[in-house]
Amino acid sequence: MKKERNYPKPVLTPGEVARRSGVAVSALHFYETKGLIFSTRNSGNQRRYSRDVLRRVAIIKIAQRIGIPLATVSDSLDHIPPDKRMSTTEWDALTQHWREELDKRIETLTRLRNDLDGCIGCGCLSMRDCPLRNPGDRLGQQGSGAVLLDPEQDDKHPSVE
Repeated sequence: MKKERNYPKPVLTPGEVARRSGVAVSALHFYETKGLIFSTRNSGNQRRYSRDVLRRVAIIKIAQRIGIPLATVSDSLDHIPPDKRMSTTEWDALTQHWREELDKRIETLTRLRNDLDGCIGCGCLSMRDCPLRNPGDRLGQQGSGAVLLDPEQDDKHPSVE
């Protein structure tokens, strides 16, 4: 009697990809419309995914978890053929780009956090000193009072907020 080998299937159904990757089938369809992943159709016009799609979905999930926009993910994956496994070199290049973006975001958030600490001290009683809402007392040049709360002034200052 010949022993059967349990080789992985060459293609996966949307349900199998969803189960193995932890994303909903609707998310797979959404990723496909955005060009992040690709499928083929069988003779019954049903979607089938190559096994490599699991890695691409994992990359998408990692990117989303760290706040990388899908447009950036799409740009990053454009140069990698959809039916090819990503090499270590390609992964390093991708993560280096994302690391730079994250470093910028961390720097911005740290600066905002530090400014917020100063804001808590002023209790928002002094718009002149508030580094978040009125750096350099820009609004003081437009008159007295709460110019941000004045509906007539809102139309004149859309870029202040």
